[in-house]
Amino acid sequence: MTYNKIMSKKHKLKKTLVEQILDKAKIEHEGLSINALEENTLPEGVNRSDIYKTLALIGDKTGPVIGILPLTEHLSEKKLARVSGNKKVSMIPQKDLQKTTGYIHGANNPVGIWQNKKFPIFIDNIALEQDWIICSAGELGRSIKINAQTLADFVHADFAELREK
Repeated sequence: MTYNKIMSKKHKLKKTLVEQILDKAKIEHEGLSINALEENTLPEGVNRSDIYKTLALIGDKTGPVIGILPLTEHLSEKKLARVSGNKKVSMIPQKDLQKTTGYIHGANNPVGIWQNKKFPIFIDNIALEQDWIICSAGELGRSIKINAQTLADFVHADFAELREK
């Protein structure tokens, strides 16, 4: 029995900075180890449509803007531009991503970006139809499961239609 306790401590994942921020703020969430790119490794009960990508774009009027939507959907840049007060938005080039958001491709997350940059954040309103969503926890292969409204309140995000139809 003692052996199991020791083993479980050794195998327990160190919390990411995002998880530590949420813990400190007493925001309910669950840390997960997920590689969203490998569908056959998803935990039971999790579909790719439950996993949300955090996209960083640049607006012609506002500068950086963040759009969050399911992995299975395509972002409508026109819709994001409209709701963010821009005429046009475009993806931030991958080579500029880390210096803009503080994160590498695949690790962008709304919590860290809001804490450090205060960029405007928009979450696709389909997230409101689910009890929870999964998004990056700021490190490749690490995610958080969190209520979409709770996340939006914490990062001052707005809900809007962002998906292409």
